[in-house]
Amino acid sequence: MDVRLYMVSLGPGDWELITIKAINAIKDSNAICIQTKSSDLSFNKSLTFQIVQKILEQFNLQKKIIPIYTPMRFKQSDWEKEAAILIDAIKQYKKVSFTTLGDASIYSTVYYLLDIIKKRENNIYQNSIVIPGITSFSDASAKIKKPICIGDSGFEVNLFTKQNIQKTKIYMRPKIGMDTDNIKQTNEIYSFENLNFKDEKITKGKIKTIKNYMSLIIDFLRN
Repeated sequence: MDVRLYMVSLGPGDWELITIKAINAIKDSNAICIQTKSSDLSFNKSLTFQIVQKILEQFNLQKKIIPIYTPMRFKQSDWEKEAAILIDAIKQYKKVSFTTLGDASIYSTVYYLLDIIKKRENNIYQNSIVIPGITSFSDASAKIKKPICIGDSGFEVNLFTKQNIQKTKIYMRPKIGMDTDNIKQTNEIYSFENLNFKDEKITKGKIKTIKNYMSLIIDFLRN
């Protein structure tokens, strides 16, 4: 079955901040799944729909729009229903985009859905692509011309409502030749070298010695 599921990040609310890769995914799709908080499946208050509609108009595209009711209760049963709609859409339309505001890797429904799809229809999961986007905080930083971090500083993301939360840890800006003994694995570590270049290398686990300046180590929270 020749299928493709694109998990498309739309950025922080300005349709012009969507990436070219995201636009190409939408162009390649036969249908677009869009979440709505309205139980009648309307898009009257949906910013996501407004952005997708603007993209379709801008590039003179016509796509089947499939609403996915999302009551925002953060319940497994709701994600199961959403995943079922996505699976049915893939089986009918073959190439489908699921759109989400911001960046799919940060507080998004995307990975809940992919975990379910992996268990139910692994072939669809294996043929899925997550397309990252611009975050709200990078956009906010740019608007006031203040860096999130600079030099040897770092940054952290916190929740308004909770303290002492678990965090994914990102290690970046290494020096060639340095060892990684001081990085302690607490969850699930991956190492990334020369991302998006022809010699890109992604390793599950921690690389011992930094060989490339463009290296990144992420200690992901376990699902």
